[in-house]
Amino acid sequence: MVDQVAQVAQMIVHGEAWTLKDLFVLPNEYVYWSIQIVMYPYMTGLVAGAFVLSSLYHVFGVEKLKAIARFALVFSFALLPVAMMPLMLHLMQPLRGINVLMTPHFTSAISAFGIVFLAYAVIVAAEIWFVYRKFIVESVQRLSAKAGRNAYESLLLLIYKLISLGAMDDSKEAYAADHKAVKLLAAIGIPVACFLHGYAGFIFGSVKANALWMTPLMPVIFICSAVVSGIALCIVSYYVFMEMRKWAAKRGKNFFLPDGIAHGSAAVNYDQLKSVQDHEVKMTSKYLLIFMTLALTLEILDMIFRGYTAVKSWDILRDVLFEHDFVKIFVLQYGIGNILPFLMLLLPGVTVRRAVLASAMVLFGVFMMRWNVVIGGQAFSLTFSGFMEYHLPIIPHNIETFKEGLGGALLVFGTPFVIFYFLNMIFPAFYTDDEGH
Repeated sequence: MVDQVAQVAQMIVHGEAWTLKDLFVLPNEYVYWSIQIVMYPYMTGLVAGAFVLSSLYHVFGVEKLKAIARFALVFSFALLPVAMMPLMLHLMQPLRGINVLMTPHFTSAISAFGIVFLAYAVIVAAEIWFVYRKFIVESVQRLSAKAGRNAYESLLLLIYKLISLGAMDDSKEAYAADHKAVKLLAAIGIPVACFLHGYAGFIFGSVKANALWMTPLMPVIFICSAVVSGIALCIVSYYVFMEMRKWAAKRGKNFFLPDGIAHGSAAVNYDQLKSVQDHEVKMTSKYLLIFMTLALTLEILDMIFRGYTAVKSWDILRDVLFEHDFVKIFVLQYGIGNILPFLMLLLPGVTVRRAVLASAMVLFGVFMMRWNVVIGGQAFSLTFSGFMEYHLPIIPHNIETFKEGLGGALLVFGTPFVIFYFLNMIFPAFYTDDEGH
């Protein structure tokens, strides 16, 4: 009993550090779900969206997305370990987080996430294995035949022998079977990836006590915005990494890149890299525009439906939407994050830089959507007569304000790029089947 009281007191202090109150708010009301709970659906959405982009080629056979599809698959795998990182940072007892994975319970939404998360991780890992099995076999043969291996190559040879699982068949029939397995896994992975993120919307949409969250459209809106954010992140990241490769190819410094460090691949022609970059970014931006249309339509439809039904809580919701959070919702989220990039992609003659800039704005818009759902849903008091404002800690003065502040958010967002850097040494995201070593 004493421990429970201590935990409740700690939670109050936990929320008091960044909650500003206005008008009539109950004494025990604070913004408990802070920036890490904003980052949680944001990062899981990036995972699902990147996988859906890779599946456009593997399942639906969109050949024009072949190059970026492999990049999106590896990048999705790099994002995967970070999906639970915001929850771990937010929990006061993070060591208990493993219980979600070790003790599944089908009647709990968060436990269902553990089941889906493990299933999705297995699917993505298996798909990457089948996609890169030919590369793994060729790498084992090449490195085994090399006499003077350096430390990197010896380590890579050991890694490739381990992950090959003894499957060294390099016949055409074996590679054809790998291709079928990839297509099957990608087809299974699409609904699993959507459910992985849709459940986050399900958790919010099923909270009956919160008027802003309680809507059956919430899971669908989360899924659509997840696909949009994942595609946008792949466009921006692909452009940045291709710029690095172009820089290295132009100056003959291929060892600047992680795959160049590990594999010592020959420098690729600069003009060829530029051509591939332009083609993939422009083509992917077209699919981004399609999913943006669907996501924006659903969000506007949800808002119109709320206003049309005008339930009892509509008065306080109207104050939140059109007064208290007007700038965050209609200026930052819809204006800068949706309508402006939508028009930029819709205008004819889309350039690579315009597509990348629009994608970066889309990422910002999806982040603001998550912010407005999580933080905005806690903005009004249960008295319906007061408001609360979340003050993001910029300069931390203890571990809690670091985890729940700007530092913690940047740590979560930057970790996948570090993972991708080292993952790219083993599974080169820019490798093509017809590329020599």
